[in-house]
Amino acid sequence: TGTNAVEAALKLARKAKGRSSVVAFTNGFHGCTAGALAATGNQHHRQGAPDGSLSGITRLPYEGYAGVDSLALFETMLNDNSAGMDKPAAVLLETVQGEGGLNVASNQWLQRLSKICKAHDILLIVDDIQAGCGRTGTFFSFEPSGITPDMVTLSKSIGGYGLPMAVVLLKPELDIWKPGEHNGTFRGNNHAFITAATALKIYWSNSDFEQHIQNSSDKVAKVIEKNVARFPQLFIKLKGRGMMIGIECQNGAIASDIARSCFAKGMIIETAGPNDEVVKFFCPLTITESELEQGLTIFEQAVENIAEKHFKKAS
Repeated sequence: TGTNAVEAALKLARKAKGRSSVVAFTNGFHGCTAGALAATGNQHHRQGAPDGSLSGITRLPYEGYAGVDSLALFETMLNDNSAGMDKPAAVLLETVQGEGGLNVASNQWLQRLSKICKAHDILLIVDDIQAGCGRTGTFFSFEPSGITPDMVTLSKSIGGYGLPMAVVLLKPELDIWKPGEHNGTFRGNNHAFITAATALKIYWSNSDFEQHIQNSSDKVAKVIEKNVARFPQLFIKLKGRGMMIGIECQNGAIASDIARSCFAKGMIIETAGPNDEVVKFFCPLTITESELEQGLTIFEQAVENIAEKHFKKAS
Protein backbone atom coordinates (compact mmCIF):
# COMPACT_ATOMS: atom_id res chain seq x y z
CA THR A 1 0.00 0.00 0.00
CA GLY A 2 0.96 3.66 -0.19
CA THR A 3 1.98 3.84 3.45
CA ASN A 4 4.59 1.12 2.79
CA ALA A 5 6.14 3.30 0.09
CA VAL A 6 6.28 6.26 2.48
CA GLU A 7 7.87 4.12 5.20
CA ALA A 8 10.51 2.92 2.73
CA ALA A 9 11.26 6.47 1.56
CA LEU A 10 11.61 7.78 5.12
CA LYS A 11 13.80 4.86 6.15
CA LEU A 12 16.07 5.29 3.14
CA ALA A 13 16.32 9.07 3.54
CA ARG A 14 17.41 8.69 7.16
CA LYS A 15 19.95 6.04 6.24
CA ALA A 16 21.34 8.06 3.33
CA LYS A 17 21.76 11.28 5.30
CA GLY A 18 22.49 9.89 8.75
CA ARG A 19 19.85 12.13 10.31
CA SER A 20 16.53 11.24 11.94
CA SER A 21 14.36 14.35 11.59
CA VAL A 22 11.97 14.79 8.65
CA VAL A 23 9.92 17.88 7.79
CA ALA A 24 6.23 17.38 7.01
CA PHE A 25 3.40 19.87 6.57
CA THR A 26 0.11 20.85 8.13
CA ASN A 27 -2.90 18.99 6.68
CA GLY A 28 -0.65 16.38 5.10
CA PHE A 29 -1.71 12.75 4.88
CA HIS A 30 0.86 10.02 4.26
CA GLY A 31 -0.57 6.82 5.74
CA CYS A 32 -1.46 5.10 9.01
CA THR A 33 1.64 3.05 9.86
CA ALA A 34 3.90 4.56 12.50
CA GLY A 35 6.38 6.56 10.41
CA ALA A 36 3.85 7.73 7.83
CA LEU A 37 1.34 8.54 10.57
CA ALA A 38 3.92 10.68 12.37
CA ALA A 39 4.11 12.77 9.18
CA THR A 40 0.31 12.95 8.93
CA GLY A 41 -1.44 15.93 10.48
CA ASN A 42 -5.01 14.64 10.86
CA GLN A 43 -5.91 14.00 14.50
CA HIS A 44 -8.61 11.49 13.55
CA HIS A 45 -5.88 9.12 12.41
CA ARG A 46 -3.21 10.16 14.92
CA GLN A 47 -5.37 9.65 18.02
CA GLY A 48 -5.06 5.87 17.85
CA ALA A 49 -1.30 5.92 18.37
CA PRO A 50 0.22 5.74 21.87
CA ASP A 51 1.52 9.01 23.29
CA GLY A 52 5.10 9.69 22.26
CA SER A 53 5.16 7.09 19.49
CA LEU A 54 4.74 9.56 16.61
CA SER A 55 8.16 11.18 16.64
CA GLY A 56 10.92 12.31 14.31
CA ILE A 57 8.82 14.91 12.49
CA THR A 58 9.17 18.69 12.38
CA ARG A 59 5.88 20.26 11.25
CA LEU A 60 5.77 23.34 9.03
CA PRO A 61 2.79 25.27 7.65
CA TYR A 62 1.81 24.27 4.11
CA GLU A 63 1.62 27.04 1.52
CA GLY A 64 -1.15 29.47 2.44
CA TYR A 65 -1.67 28.05 5.93
CA ALA A 66 -2.64 30.86 8.34
CA GLY A 67 -0.96 33.40 6.08
CA VAL A 68 2.52 32.19 7.06
CA ASP A 69 5.45 32.26 4.63
CA SER A 70 6.59 28.84 5.77
CA LEU A 71 9.58 28.61 3.45
CA ALA A 72 11.04 31.90 4.67
CA LEU A 73 10.58 30.59 8.21
CA PHE A 74 12.14 27.24 7.28
CA GLU A 75 15.21 28.82 5.70
CA THR A 76 15.66 31.25 8.59
CA MET A 77 15.57 28.40 11.11
CA LEU A 78 18.01 26.29 9.08
CA ASN A 79 20.46 29.20 9.10
CA ASP A 80 20.05 29.95 12.81
CA ASN A 81 22.17 27.82 15.14
CA SER A 82 19.88 28.72 18.04
CA ALA A 83 16.56 27.95 16.32
CA GLY A 84 16.41 24.49 17.88
CA MET A 85 15.61 22.74 14.61
CA ASP A 86 17.57 19.57 13.96
CA LYS A 87 18.75 19.50 10.36
CA PRO A 88 16.30 17.19 8.61
CA ALA A 89 17.18 14.24 6.43
CA ALA A 90 14.26 15.00 4.14
CA VAL A 91 11.19 17.07 3.42
CA LEU A 92 8.03 15.07 2.68
CA LEU A 93 5.03 16.64 0.98
CA GLU A 94 2.05 16.26 -1.32
CA THR A 95 1.91 18.85 -4.10
CA VAL A 96 -1.88 18.61 -3.84
CA GLN A 97 -3.08 17.56 -0.39
CA GLY A 98 -5.77 14.93 -0.87
CA GLU A 99 -7.21 14.20 2.57
CA GLY A 100 -6.13 17.64 3.79
CA GLY A 101 -8.72 19.39 1.63
CA LEU A 102 -7.30 19.59 -1.93
CA ASN A 103 -4.80 22.31 -1.06
CA VAL A 104 -2.54 23.04 -4.03
CA ALA A 105 1.10 24.08 -3.73
CA SER A 106 2.01 26.67 -6.37
CA ASN A 107 4.83 26.05 -8.83
CA GLN A 108 6.76 28.98 -7.34
CA TRP A 109 6.45 27.57 -3.82
CA LEU A 110 7.64 24.14 -4.93
CA GLN A 111 10.59 25.69 -6.76
CA ARG A 112 11.58 27.65 -3.64
CA LEU A 113 11.31 24.53 -1.50
CA SER A 114 13.42 22.51 -3.94
CA LYS A 115 16.08 25.23 -3.93
CA ILE A 116 16.21 25.30 -0.12
CA CYS A 117 16.54 21.52 0.06
CA LYS A 118 19.42 21.50 -2.43
CA ALA A 119 21.22 24.33 -0.64
CA HIS A 120 21.06 22.51 2.71
CA ASP A 121 21.65 18.92 1.52
CA ILE A 122 18.11 17.84 2.41
CA LEU A 123 16.29 15.22 0.35
CA LEU A 124 12.96 16.20 -1.21
CA ILE A 125 10.34 13.44 -1.19
CA VAL A 126 7.10 13.97 -3.12
CA ASP A 127 4.23 11.76 -1.97
CA ASP A 128 2.37 11.21 -5.26
CA ILE A 129 0.27 8.32 -4.00
CA GLN A 130 -2.99 10.20 -4.50
CA ALA A 131 -1.88 12.98 -6.83
CA GLY A 132 0.28 10.94 -9.19
CA CYS A 133 -0.41 8.65 -12.16
CA GLY A 134 -2.24 11.40 -14.03
CA ARG A 135 -4.65 12.44 -11.29
CA THR A 136 -3.71 16.14 -11.52
CA GLY A 137 -3.38 16.11 -15.32
CA THR A 138 0.27 15.16 -15.84
CA PHE A 139 1.64 11.76 -14.86
CA PHE A 140 3.56 13.22 -11.93
CA SER A 141 1.84 16.02 -10.04
CA PHE A 142 5.04 18.07 -9.77
CA GLU A 143 5.78 18.20 -13.52
CA PRO A 144 4.35 21.72 -14.09
CA SER A 145 6.78 23.12 -11.49
CA GLY A 146 9.85 21.72 -13.24
CA ILE A 147 11.34 20.37 -10.00
CA THR A 148 13.10 17.00 -9.73
CA PRO A 149 12.48 15.35 -6.34
CA ASP A 150 15.03 12.99 -4.86
CA MET A 151 12.32 10.40 -4.24
CA VAL A 152 8.72 9.92 -5.37
CA THR A 153 6.21 7.55 -3.78
CA LEU A 154 3.49 6.01 -5.95
CA SER A 155 0.68 3.56 -5.24
CA LYS A 156 -3.13 3.35 -5.73
CA SER A 157 -3.71 3.48 -9.51
CA ILE A 158 -0.11 2.60 -10.44
CA GLY A 159 -1.21 -1.06 -10.33
CA GLY A 160 -3.44 -0.37 -13.33
CA TYR A 161 -6.22 -2.76 -12.33
CA GLY A 162 -6.77 -2.22 -8.63
CA LEU A 163 -4.03 -4.67 -7.74
CA PRO A 164 -1.65 -3.97 -4.82
CA MET A 165 1.46 -2.07 -5.81
CA ALA A 166 3.56 0.58 -4.10
CA VAL A 167 6.71 2.08 -5.58
CA VAL A 168 9.52 4.37 -4.45
CA LEU A 169 11.33 6.09 -7.30
CA LEU A 170 14.75 7.37 -6.29
CA LYS A 171 17.87 8.91 -7.71
CA PRO A 172 20.59 6.32 -8.47
CA GLU A 173 22.97 7.68 -5.84
CA LEU A 174 20.37 6.88 -3.15
CA ASP A 175 20.24 3.19 -4.07
CA ILE A 176 22.32 2.18 -1.07
CA TRP A 177 20.33 -0.71 0.39
CA LYS A 178 21.96 -4.11 0.26
CA PRO A 179 19.99 -6.94 -1.41
CA GLY A 180 17.18 -8.03 0.90
CA GLU A 181 17.79 -5.21 3.39
CA HIS A 182 14.27 -3.87 2.89
CA ASN A 183 11.83 -6.58 1.86
CA GLY A 184 8.60 -8.30 2.85
CA THR A 185 6.73 -11.55 2.34
CA PHE A 186 3.98 -10.28 0.05
CA ARG A 187 5.86 -7.61 -1.86
CA GLY A 188 6.25 -7.78 -5.63
CA ASN A 189 2.79 -8.99 -6.69
CA ASN A 190 3.44 -10.58 -10.09
CA HIS A 191 -0.01 -9.79 -11.49
CA ALA A 192 0.37 -6.14 -10.47
CA PHE A 193 3.63 -5.86 -12.41
CA ILE A 194 1.81 -7.04 -15.56
CA THR A 195 -1.20 -4.76 -15.17
CA ALA A 196 0.94 -1.76 -14.21
CA ALA A 197 3.21 -2.16 -17.22
CA THR A 198 0.20 -2.64 -19.51
CA ALA A 199 -1.55 0.46 -18.14
CA LEU A 200 1.56 2.57 -18.69
CA LYS A 201 1.83 1.29 -22.25
CA ILE A 202 -1.86 1.82 -23.09
CA TYR A 203 -2.49 5.16 -21.41
CA TRP A 204 0.86 6.96 -21.42
CA SER A 205 2.45 6.11 -24.78
CA ASN A 206 1.09 9.39 -26.20
CA SER A 207 -0.77 12.52 -25.05
CA ASP A 208 -4.32 11.28 -25.76
CA PHE A 209 -5.05 10.17 -22.21
CA GLU A 210 -3.63 13.36 -20.73
CA GLN A 211 -5.97 15.33 -23.00
CA HIS A 212 -8.90 13.16 -21.90
CA ILE A 213 -8.10 13.97 -18.27
CA GLN A 214 -7.96 17.68 -19.07
CA ASN A 215 -11.31 17.55 -20.89
CA SER A 216 -12.94 15.73 -17.97
CA SER A 217 -11.41 18.16 -15.49
CA ASP A 218 -12.75 21.14 -17.44
CA LYS A 219 -16.28 19.68 -17.32
CA VAL A 220 -16.14 19.07 -13.57
CA ALA A 221 -14.65 22.51 -12.89
CA LYS A 222 -17.38 24.18 -14.92
CA VAL A 223 -20.11 22.51 -12.86
CA ILE A 224 -18.35 23.34 -9.59
CA GLU A 225 -17.87 27.00 -10.50
CA LYS A 226 -21.50 27.27 -11.60
CA ASN A 227 -22.72 25.97 -8.25
CA VAL A 228 -20.31 28.16 -6.26
CA ALA A 229 -21.75 31.21 -8.04
CA ARG A 230 -25.33 30.00 -7.69
CA PHE A 231 -25.24 28.98 -4.02
CA PRO A 232 -22.82 31.21 -2.08
CA GLN A 233 -24.71 30.26 1.09
CA LEU A 234 -23.50 26.68 0.62
CA PHE A 235 -20.14 26.94 -1.13
CA ILE A 236 -16.90 28.91 -0.91
CA LYS A 237 -14.73 27.94 -3.88
CA LEU A 238 -13.35 25.30 -6.21
CA LYS A 239 -10.28 23.49 -4.88
CA GLY A 240 -7.69 21.16 -6.37
CA ARG A 241 -6.31 20.56 -9.83
CA GLY A 242 -7.00 18.23 -12.76
CA MET A 243 -9.19 15.31 -11.69
CA MET A 244 -8.15 15.85 -8.09
CA ILE A 245 -10.77 18.52 -7.65
CA GLY A 246 -13.55 19.48 -5.29
CA ILE A 247 -15.86 22.11 -3.89
CA GLU A 248 -15.31 23.75 -0.51
CA CYS A 249 -18.54 24.03 1.47
CA GLN A 250 -19.35 26.54 4.18
CA ASN A 251 -19.13 23.72 6.72
CA GLY A 252 -18.72 19.98 7.04
CA ALA A 253 -22.42 19.35 7.59
CA ILE A 254 -23.25 20.65 4.10
CA ALA A 255 -20.55 18.49 2.51
CA SER A 256 -21.74 15.45 4.44
CA ASP A 257 -25.36 16.03 3.39
CA ILE A 258 -24.32 16.26 -0.26
CA ALA A 259 -22.30 13.04 -0.01
CA ARG A 260 -25.24 11.21 1.60
CA SER A 261 -27.67 12.51 -1.00
CA CYS A 262 -25.36 11.37 -3.82
CA PHE A 263 -25.04 7.95 -2.21
CA ALA A 264 -28.82 7.63 -2.03
CA LYS A 265 -28.89 8.22 -5.79
CA GLY A 266 -26.29 5.52 -6.44
CA MET A 267 -23.04 7.52 -6.52
CA ILE A 268 -20.18 7.35 -4.03
CA ILE A 269 -18.44 10.65 -3.36
CA GLU A 270 -16.30 11.47 -0.35
CA THR A 271 -15.37 14.47 1.73
CA ALA A 272 -11.97 15.83 2.74
CA GLY A 273 -10.42 18.68 4.70
CA PRO A 274 -9.77 19.34 8.40
CA ASN A 275 -13.51 19.42 9.10
CA ASP A 276 -14.63 17.31 6.12
CA GLU A 277 -15.85 20.51 4.47
CA VAL A 278 -14.70 19.70 0.92
CA VAL A 279 -16.71 17.49 -1.42
CA LYS A 280 -14.01 15.59 -3.27
CA PHE A 281 -14.47 14.52 -6.90
CA PHE A 282 -12.20 11.52 -7.48
CA CYS A 283 -13.72 10.14 -10.68
CA PRO A 284 -11.90 7.28 -12.42
CA LEU A 285 -9.49 8.80 -14.92
CA THR A 286 -10.88 6.39 -17.52
CA ILE A 287 -14.43 7.66 -17.02
CA THR A 288 -16.45 8.13 -20.22
CA GLU A 289 -18.14 11.39 -21.12
CA SER A 290 -21.61 9.93 -20.54
CA GLU A 291 -20.62 8.47 -17.16
CA LEU A 292 -19.14 11.80 -16.10
CA GLU A 293 -22.27 13.67 -17.13
CA GLN A 294 -24.40 11.17 -15.21
CA GLY A 295 -22.32 11.70 -12.08
CA LEU A 296 -22.39 15.48 -12.38
CA THR A 297 -26.17 15.37 -12.81
CA ILE A 298 -26.48 13.37 -9.58
CA PHE A 299 -24.24 15.89 -7.82
CA GLU A 300 -26.33 18.83 -9.01
CA GLN A 301 -29.54 17.08 -7.96
CA ALA A 302 -28.04 16.56 -4.52
CA VAL A 303 -27.08 20.24 -4.34
CA GLU A 304 -30.63 21.25 -5.28
CA ASN A 305 -32.02 19.08 -2.48
CA ILE A 306 -29.58 20.41 0.10
CA ALA A 307 -30.13 24.01 -1.00
CA GLU A 308 -33.89 23.64 -0.65
CA LYS A 309 -33.54 22.25 2.87
CA HIS A 310 -30.99 24.91 3.78
CA PHE A 311 -33.17 27.78 2.59
CA LYS A 312 -36.25 26.40 4.37
CA LYS A 313 -34.26 26.13 7.59
CA ALA A 314 -32.93 29.68 7.18
CA SER A 315 -36.42 31.09 6.65
